[in-house]
Amino acid sequence: MKRREFITVLGAAAAWPLVVRAQQPGRLPKIGFLGANTASAQREFTDAFVQRLRELGWIEGRNVAIEYRWAEGRFDRSPAIIAELLGLKIDIIVTHATGNVVAAMQATSSTPIVFTAVGDPVGSGLVASLARPGGNVTGLSLQQSDTAGKRLEILREIAPGLHRLAFLYHTSNPQHAAELREVQSAARSLGVDVAISEVGRAEDIAPAIRGLRDRAEALYVPTSPLFNIHRISINTAAQSARLLTIYGSREYVEAGGLVSFGTSFPDLFRRAGDYVDKILRGAKPADLPVERADKFELFVNLTTARALGLNIPESFLTRADRVIE
Repeated sequence: MKRREFITVLGAAAAWPLVVRAQQPGRLPKIGFLGANTASAQREFTDAFVQRLRELGWIEGRNVAIEYRWAEGRFDRSPAIIAELLGLKIDIIVTHATGNVVAAMQATSSTPIVFTAVGDPVGSGLVASLARPGGNVTGLSLQQSDTAGKRLEILREIAPGLHRLAFLYHTSNPQHAAELREVQSAARSLGVDVAISEVGRAEDIAPAIRGLRDRAEALYVPTSPLFNIHRISINTAAQSARLLTIYGSREYVEAGGLVSFGTSFPDLFRRAGDYVDKILRGAKPADLPVERADKFELFVNLTTARALGLNIPESFLTRADRVIE
């Protein structure tokens, strides 16, 4: 081989992603993807992640493999699923929801972990700080509790006479305590009373909401894989109880909820693809700062508003990112 040809080949090899170079011949780098919901409930999120990988040159089945698993809102299953993925010799774990991330961290301190959406990664002990995550974990922060006050302001804008609010609390979700505190603080300043309705299992959701019929005028539903999976039944029960509903993501409103304000989950999953790309090319999670959500959406379902006899101001509708009719 001529010297110039040798240098060209050597330079090309140096440009290969470090993880790819570490693979055995013929073995693709492998991503272990653990969704917190069901596959169908978060299809849009997953598609956004895979599409971003394609844009960055990672084609599933060609130069990268993805093993998909689903917790289905039951974090007690997460440790076993993570163990199964690690047994498949995956190179990166991609997941979301604090319960899944904790399970992954307890199972491995070496395999990189990218979380696509977590409410409070520092407060939950997942990372040392947003700027310097440390360890083998990094990803994207939801800022859900930070926007709780804004959601109450939105409710008051479309229902000025609102004085009684219920908070649907999933007892197994560690992020709901922080969000509840934010809601209670904002409610006090607005003169709104907050009742807490606790649920532990899917079977508890509809009865808990129906029991609020004479105790509340509106229902605040924090983001939760369990609630996402059962968002249609939540909306059905809430409308039966004549409750206004407010959520942290648009999927609930698309399924019949009244209004949502919060992070775009497809955008977060898309941005997670950038983290995976960097790690596959040799970056360390400890050196990749946790990024905050920066795309927020206001969705309103006018059909649901009419069914509840609610007249939403035109000025509010013109500000919405999407009005469902």
